[in-house]
Parts: sequence; structure tokens; C-alpha cells
Amino acid sequence: MASLFSRLKKGLSRSRESLAQLIPSKNTENQIQINWEDVEDGLIMADCGPTLSAKLIVKAKQNKRNPIAGLKQAMMATFPDLKAVQEANRPPFVLLVIGVNGTGKTTTIGKLATMYRQQGQSVLIGAGDTFRAAAVDQLAVWAERAGADIVRQHEGADPAAVAFDTVQRGIARNYDVVIIDTAGRVQTDKGLMEELAKVRRVISRSLEGSPHEVWHVVDGGTGHNAIVQVDKFREVAGTTGLIITKLDGSAKGGIVIQLSDTYGLPIRYIGVGESLEDLMPFDAEAFVSSLLPESNGAEI
Repeated sequence: MASLFSRLKKGLSRSRESLAQLIPSKNTENQIQINWEDVEDGLIMADCGPTLSAKLIVKAKQNKRNPIAGLKQAMMATFPDLKAVQEANRPPFVLLVIGVNGTGKTTTIGKLATMYRQQGQSVLIGAGDTFRAAAVDQLAVWAERAGADIVRQHEGADPAAVAFDTVQRGIARNYDVVIIDTAGRVQTDKGLMEELAKVRRVISRSLEGSPHEVWHVVDGGTGHNAIVQVDKFREVAGTTGLIITKLDGSAKGGIVIQLSDTYGLPIRYIGVGESLEDLMPFDAEAFVSSLLPESNGAEI
């Protein structure tokens, strides 16, 4: 646990160091002297967004004795209770992974496949990003590395057909987990988003109750654009959870809180690096403690 916490702290160092210049130590006298306008500006710069930042400040100031503890409590309140991942009534568990190019979606699928394999489950991956041969090749490398199998077709093949074949093979050969990749669609491209909706419909017809989960991979460094992406993808694909990647020092951290507050979607995993162990299950308390300055994070 200590190693996970230390990697998270390192990844969020940019935001934490900025806030540390605005938030004094836990000394009560110092806290009374906090310039809350500056702290609000700091939260905005950390990608919490102006509306949420103002709300956090209001709630923090309600704690007269320890407003910094109030700030942590306000941040924690933005995260919904983490519900268990939906289970399949019968195998396979079908996971649809969505997101735009460049978010680390393919790498994340590879890491998830490896995690499931390490749990002793059989995994089948559907290479639905048929518009990019390089993406399919990269996914095949990850599948081999994870010990998973893959369904792939020729470049330009119908992604919905790939999704259908993958689920059918998953059923016929008794796989525990089926993970389906999708093309890295730009949310402003209506045609491609309609194709994504088609993929989801086909999956649902292939196996009742599927996809059991739809996880959206978001680049934590894209700021407000991440909000726009989640909004559009949720409407089209029925997003059930988020994976936020690239929180490795370039991202500002606050976007995680803003996404949770805006959409109430569970954050399943966060990524703080390229290696397998840098994709970690989301822990709200560890995250908030890593985001706030160290002098305040340990005990408030």
C-alpha cells in the first residue's frame, strides 16, 4: 500500500506543490489567515473547475476549527459510494472500453487483461479499433504478453462485426472475461459516434445483459476537454465507469474530482505511469490525501 501511495503522491506532485504555496500548515492560527480567494484560484488551476472550486471553498469554510480538514471532507463528498462491478449472470463478463485516441486506451486494456489473467481468469480481447492497423498490432502484443486470446479482422472491418464475433466466441469457448476495444473516436464526429452506438447495440444482442460494464478511458491532462468527452460518450455508449490515465506529473489532479462531481460515475482505476503496477484501483481517500499538501494530507 505504501508503494501505491508514494506513486500516487509523485504523480500528483504538480497540483500538490501549487496548493502548498496557498495553504499554510495545520496550525489553527495560520488557517484563520488563509486567503481563500487564492486557494479557490489554486483549485481552478488544478482543474477542479470554477463551479466546483467555489463549492469546495464554501464547504471548507464551514469548518471553523479546521477549514483544511473541511476542504478534504468536501473533496471526499464528491465521490459516490463505490459500487461493485456488475457481474454477469453467466460467463463471460463483457467489458466495453471506449475513449479517444491518445488517452492510453490500448495500453489500459492490456493492463486490465493482465490483471484478470493474474486472477486466474481466461480473457478474450476483441480488436474493435479496425481503422488503425497499428492499434490492432499493439493490442495483439499486449494480449500475448498477458496470456490472453484475441479476435482480429482485416483493417477497415466492421467494428460491430468484430464485437459480435468476440462475444460469440467468448460464449462458445467459456471465457471468463471478454474485453472489447473500440476505435478512438473524436466525440465531435457524429458518424463515428453512431458507429460506437451500433457496437453497443450489437453486443447487447449477442448476450443478454451485456456489456456488463462500459469503461471510458480519459487522459487526466486534457482539462475541460475531458468533461466534454465524458458527456458525449456517456450519452452514446452508456458509460458505467471511468479510468483516468496519465496522472504522472503532467496532469493537474483536480480533473478527477470534477469528473466525479459532475457525473457521479465511479472511478474504477487511475494510471500514474506506463508500467503494469501503475494502473491502480481508485482509492478516494488516498487520492485526496495525495492531492493536498503533505503537511495537511496525513491527518485531516
